Amino acid sequence: MLRRKSNKFCLQVLCSYKFRMASSESSGFRTALLQMTVTADKKANVSMALKRIELAKANGCTLAILPECFNSPYNTALFKKYSESVPDGETCQALSQAAKKNKIYIVGGSIPELCDNKVYNTCTVWDPNGNLIAKHRKMHLFDINVPGGMCFKESDALTAGNTINTFEINSKKIGLGICYDMRFPEMATLYRKKGCDMLIYPAAFNMTTGPLHWTLLIRARAIDNQLFVATASPARVTDSKYVAWGHSMIVDPWGKILDEATEKDTDLYIDLDFSARENIRQQIPTEFQRRTDLYDTVEIKNKY
Repeated sequence: MLRRKSNKFCLQVLCSYKFRMASSESSGFRTALLQMTVTADKKANVSMALKRIELAKANGCTLAILPECFNSPYNTALFKKYSESVPDGETCQALSQAAKKNKIYIVGGSIPELCDNKVYNTCTVWDPNGNLIAKHRKMHLFDINVPGGMCFKESDALTAGNTINTFEINSKKIGLGICYDMRFPEMATLYRKKGCDMLIYPAAFNMTTGPLHWTLLIRARAIDNQLFVATASPARVTDSKYVAWGHSMIVDPWGKILDEATEKDTDLYIDLDFSARENIRQQIPTEFQRRTDLYDTVEIKNKY
């Protein structure tokens, strides 16, 4: 394990970087989960993200995944203030340049996107040439009220997206969701039907839902659809208005946790072997055993 002290923008916590080596026979690529500390300083957040992306590339990663709302506080009162256009906003331009400079794929967590005077919680994906190859707007807005726990209403400030979105790395198809999207298995099923090998959810669960639901939901989506699921959370900052659970992780198609962060500012580097997905689908062939004569999950093409 390689350790170094984080800079002042990471609240002086110890930032640890872990990775697991893959065999030479593995069919896949190394992925980085960048569990960074998010502050109220937008420029500092973006600058820190760029440094972590560069380090991920130096450690052999093909893909780097940032957290939900990595450039802004997770606060409905602030989303409009921090919002910017996609793809020509300052954060997107920085991610595009970082992808091109480091020759790496970047899943840009999510940022508040301003479009037609509406604000969306939006994930962007950049290829090693700096091109925007996918964009996902959070489909399911986080509106909950747990007495004695968490009360939050994203719909006070955000507009929901209306499409599911995929991209490819080395012929592997990857589906996108953001945080609360993870709770809806129908969405993940549609991605499985589209032939996805992996799902990515930049996410920021909280101290009410995180302890019981976080790991359970990630493993469930992986097992349900026999694919890899990766989640990237912000690090936990206990004195913030919204306290993130942390615990970024990657789960394999068997439901096994390949690696998991703590709540602290941490980057994980994990080698993914996609041949394992094929083996599991052959052993338990649920894809061909679904009773579509009795039930099905279908995508409804919308007018948006």
